[in-house]
Amino acid sequence: MKMHGLGNDFVVIDRRAEPVPVTATLARAIGDRQFGVGFDQLATIDRSDAANVRLVFWNADGSLSGACGNASRCIARFLMEETGQRAVTLETERGVLDAEDAGNGLTAVNMGAPLLDWQAVPLARSVDLDHLPIDGDPVATGMGNPHCSFFVEDAEAVNLERFGPEHEHHPLFPERTNVQVAHVSGPDRLRMRVWERGAGITRASGSSSCAVAVAAARRGLTGRKVTVDLDGGTLLIDWREDGVWMTGPTAHVFDGVFRAEWLSAVS
Repeated sequence: MKMHGLGNDFVVIDRRAEPVPVTATLARAIGDRQFGVGFDQLATIDRSDAANVRLVFWNADGSLSGACGNASRCIARFLMEETGQRAVTLETERGVLDAEDAGNGLTAVNMGAPLLDWQAVPLARSVDLDHLPIDGDPVATGMGNPHCSFFVEDAEAVNLERFGPEHEHHPLFPERTNVQVAHVSGPDRLRMRVWERGAGITRASGSSSCAVAVAAARRGLTGRKVTVDLDGGTLLIDWREDGVWMTGPTAHVFDGVFRAEWLSAVS
């Protein structure tokens, strides 16, 4: 299946009926926008004893990702339509996530509590997460994957093609990091752009939206419930006692079948 949340696009392989093997090589081939299908992330759906399904996420460069908020919402919507339920659970590397129909065609997922310990992010050494020793004074947050959030005067003015990769590979982040640039655009409203590790610039990112909302609240720039405006649209982030809830639209674009000849050529 091809899905997207605000232009943050995914290929989703349903492996519940047949355990199709996915490798880094296959993920990169599917992710190629000229020779494959193209995606920001690949997600696989498997059976689970702990939740409705188990999800595994891959980046376009073939690396694994511990979390993917928009893909989680897209798959949750698919499962709710499949089962007729208004709420489902998703087993991920992050743990079991709750997702629900938020009304008006919107889907909400609880991405869990933010990870606010340097080893959990993870970082290379113990530092102040709210004021990293990096030019620009960013904030570090773990959301099942690492995030580095910069608060700037104008997010639109940042050359993200240069800024993103420079910080994705910063030595303070041993597993690389997602990079956000954001500014406060109104009361409890943020304008954010994102560079995702292993994917590059994306039109939206759910886990990045959660991370930047948590970072803004920790800095005292906003409250704990904010609207995040991204290149592809708007997400509502609500940092509650039980975790960081993310709400927004989803789209199921098409279903497809990989040709055996193509799979054989790229495996």
